[in-house]
Amino acid sequence: MTQHGVDLLLVLILASLGLSALAIFLSMSRHRRQHAPSAMPPSDDVASEAARKVLREFEKNGQSVDAALVTWSPETLRKILADELPDAQVIVVSNREPYIHNETKDGGVELVVPASGLVSALEPITRACAGTWIAYGGGSADRRMADRNDRVQVPPGNPSYTLRRVWLSDDEYQGYYLGFANEGLWPLCHIAFTRPIFRESDWEAYEAANRKFAETVVAEARNERPIVLVQDYHFALLPRMIRERLPEAIVITFWHIPWPNSEVFSICPWRERILDGLLGSSIIGFHTQFHANNFTESVDRFMESRIERADAAISYGGQMTLVHAYPISIEWPVELLESLPGVEECRTRTRERFGIPGEAKLCIGVERLDYTKGVLDRFHALEELFKRHPETVGKVVFLQIAAPSRGTLPAYKQLHEECLHLADEINQRYGSDDYKPVVMVAEHHKQADIYELYRAADICLVTSLHDGMNLVAKEFVASRDDEQGVLILSTFAGASRELLEALIVNPYDAAMTSDAMLQAITMGADEQRERMRRMREIVRDNNVYRWAGSMLLDAARLRKRGELDRVTVSDQPSAPTGENVVSMFERKQAVGFR
Repeated sequence: MTQHGVDLLLVLILASLGLSALAIFLSMSRHRRQHAPSAMPPSDDVASEAARKVLREFEKNGQSVDAALVTWSPETLRKILADELPDAQVIVVSNREPYIHNETKDGGVELVVPASGLVSALEPITRACAGTWIAYGGGSADRRMADRNDRVQVPPGNPSYTLRRVWLSDDEYQGYYLGFANEGLWPLCHIAFTRPIFRESDWEAYEAANRKFAETVVAEARNERPIVLVQDYHFALLPRMIRERLPEAIVITFWHIPWPNSEVFSICPWRERILDGLLGSSIIGFHTQFHANNFTESVDRFMESRIERADAAISYGGQMTLVHAYPISIEWPVELLESLPGVEECRTRTRERFGIPGEAKLCIGVERLDYTKGVLDRFHALEELFKRHPETVGKVVFLQIAAPSRGTLPAYKQLHEECLHLADEINQRYGSDDYKPVVMVAEHHKQADIYELYRAADICLVTSLHDGMNLVAKEFVASRDDEQGVLILSTFAGASRELLEALIVNPYDAAMTSDAMLQAITMGADEQRERMRRMREIVRDNNVYRWAGSMLLDAARLRKRGELDRVTVSDQPSAPTGENVVSMFERKQAVGFR
C-alpha cells in the first residue's frame, strides 16, 4: 500500500472511531433522557453541545456528519444564526398568516390562531429567529390592528417577531388564491383525479400578487442579504422576483405539497414560467426525495439547464440551485400539552360533548375539508368494517373534524354535500337512537381543542389520497405522552416514510383500511405502547427545528461559498460565464459543499 493509501486509511479509521464514540455517548445520553422525568433535555445538554462541536470539526475537514446527531431546539437555531449567519435577517413569506384578527358581533376584536400545518411548523421557527413574517391579511379586523406600516408585533403578550400584512382586493384574492393557486396548481400537484382549471385572468392575478409580495419583501429587508423563506405553491414566481431586486439574498423555497411527474406538470400552460420563477431560489425543498426528483425531471424536460444529479443541484441561467428533501415536522416538546388536562379527562370531556358511548372505540379524523384528504374513502372503510364484522357495530364511533375550506369553489361544495350524505346513510343503516357511528363536525377548531381530541382518541386515521407530509399524523403522535393510541396512515402521505410503526394503508382499498381499523380496535396496550414509543422518538428527533436548521445550515454553506467565489473571481481577468459556472460548482465540491 502506498503512503497516500496508508494516510487515507488512518483518516477513515479516526473518523470512524470519532463517530462511534459520539454515537455511544449520544446513545447513553438518550437512555438517560428516556428515563428522566422530562421528555426533553435542557437546552445546554452536554451531549447536544458535544454533537455540535464534532459536527463543526468534521465539516471543517470537508467531511459530512448526519444532522441527526444534534439535539435540535430553538437554541440550536439561534446558535446557527449567530455562528454561521451572523447579522442575517430571516424573512418568512406565506399566504396564511399565523395570527388573524376578526371583528366580533359586539364590535370587539377576536384573535384567531389558525389550525394550520404550515403555521404550526413555521411559527416556532420565526419566534426562534426573531424574524419578519409576511402574509396576506384576510381577517376582518386585520387592518384595524396593524400599525401605519401594516405591521403587528406577535405573539400577543410576548412579542418576539414582526407580522407584516399584505392587502389584496377581493378580485386579486379570487384570481390569485382561489383561482390559479387552488383551482389550478392544487389539483395539478395532487393525484386526486380532479381536473385543474387554468384561466388567463387567474394567471395574471397570480403574477400580480407575487409581484406585490416581492415588493413587500424588498421593503422589509434591512440590507441586501436577507434569508427569505418562501412557502408553498402560492409563490412560484416570487423567488425570481426577489432575486432580480436582491441578487445577494439567500432564497429558500419550500414546496409543501407534492410535485407531479413531468407528464402531469406539462398540462400547465405556464409551466416554463413557473419553473423559471422557482429556479430563482438558492435552495428548493420538498418533503420527500420522490417529489424532489419529479421537480428535477420537470426542469430537465422543459428548461435549458444542467442537472447535477450527484450533487442534487440544477445549473440554470448562470446560477446554481440546490434541490433537497427536508421532511417537515412539528415543535417538540409541544408547549400546548402543558395547558391541557390528562388523557382520561380529555376522553371524558370529548365523549360527553359529542354523545359518544363510553364503551365504544373512538376513531378521529382531523383536517380541512379537501378532496385530497380521503374523507369519503374513510367513511367507506368504516362501512366495510361493519359489513365484514357486524360485531363491531355499536362498538366504534368515527368523529370527523372537517374544517370548512375554499367553500366557494364547486369541487369543495360538492365534497361537503357528499360527505354529509354518506354520513347520514351510514348512521341510518347502522345507528340507533343512542348510537351514531359517524359524527361529522364541519367547523373550525382552535389548536388546543384539536390536541384534546387527539388525546381522547383510541385511533387516528390519516388517509390522504395524496399529500406532501401531513402533520396531523405527527401531532397525534406528539400528543400521546401516555404512549397509547393507534395511527392508521396512508402510504401516499409523506409521513409514512418516517412513521413506520403506524398501520400503513392504501386509502383507495376500503377492505385493507377496514382490516387496519379492526387491528387497531383489538390491539393490546403493550403493542400500542411499543409502536407509539418508537414513533415519538422519530418526531422528537426529527422535529421542526431540525427541518429549519438543515435549511439554514445549507444557506450558510451557500453564503460562504459565494464569498469564496467573489474572492476567486476578483483574482481572475473576467467574470464567470455559462461554462465555467460548472467548474466553480466543482470547485465548491472540493471544499466540502454539499
